[in-house]
Amino acid sequence: MTEPRTHTLELPGCVLHYDVREAGQSDAPILLMIGSPMDARGFNALAGHFRDRTVVTYDPRGIERSTRTDGAAESTPDLHADDLHRLIDALGGGPVDVFASSGGAVNGLALVARHPEQVRTLVAHEPPIAQVLPDREQALAAVADIRRTYDKEGFGPAMVKFIAVVGHQGEIPADFADQPRPNPAEFGLPAEDDGTRDDALFAQNLVTCTHYEPDFEALRAAPARVVVGVGVESEGQLAYRAGVAVAERLGSKPVTFPSNHGGFLDDTFGMPGDPDNFAVTLREVLAG
Repeated sequence: MTEPRTHTLELPGCVLHYDVREAGQSDAPILLMIGSPMDARGFNALAGHFRDRTVVTYDPRGIERSTRTDGAAESTPDLHADDLHRLIDALGGGPVDVFASSGGAVNGLALVARHPEQVRTLVAHEPPIAQVLPDREQALAAVADIRRTYDKEGFGPAMVKFIAVVGHQGEIPADFADQPRPNPAEFGLPAEDDGTRDDALFAQNLVTCTHYEPDFEALRAAPARVVVGVGVESEGQLAYRAGVAVAERLGSKPVTFPSNHGGFLDDTFGMPGDPDNFAVTLREVLAG
């Protein structure tokens, strides 16, 4: 595998940046690794375990290098899916294999539903789709409260509530918004509002991602193979439970991956997973 080479792709409303790690004479499909709001850097450790095939990573619309030119405030999974469709076209049209994490997994499901011919296998790891949960009303209300907190108080207070929701075990309580929350400073987060409201998670993707309703009929009919993954350490949490629910709607069972929601991460971002063993499981799934 060569060192990553950065390319740009001009899209309606955005200039997309993506990185290609060539693998020489490999005849395996391109492996596209996607997240949201995670950018390309989050997949550096995992990409290093797939030196025998070409790996592509990217910064989603409005995140890091992929600057928006349309002035829009939010990005929907369908919009991200259209960006991915155009990116795959630029890479030769596919079909590609896709490893998709978190919000990227939601976008990957939208991609397969809209452009199934471009994907051979999608591994959707812990898609946080609150719509599919049995406690969807409470979960969606908790998300709405996080967004209101961000709009009113800024990043730190919103992130404290976000951490509480994503780490909560079991169904989200109906009184989530009324529960006391710790000071953001206790988590090393800013307690003061800096006045900005352009955060990639809270402003652009949180609501549209969690409120997305997958087209399960299209996904079941697609020629692409869709595998849902969950982390062994995140059992009971919202994204894990959503992953299980998505798999059930697809008529399958989720594959359990090592570690947590970010199990493919090394210690670069202070949230280390188990990228070595995560890559072993991913390779087995893609070969299946």
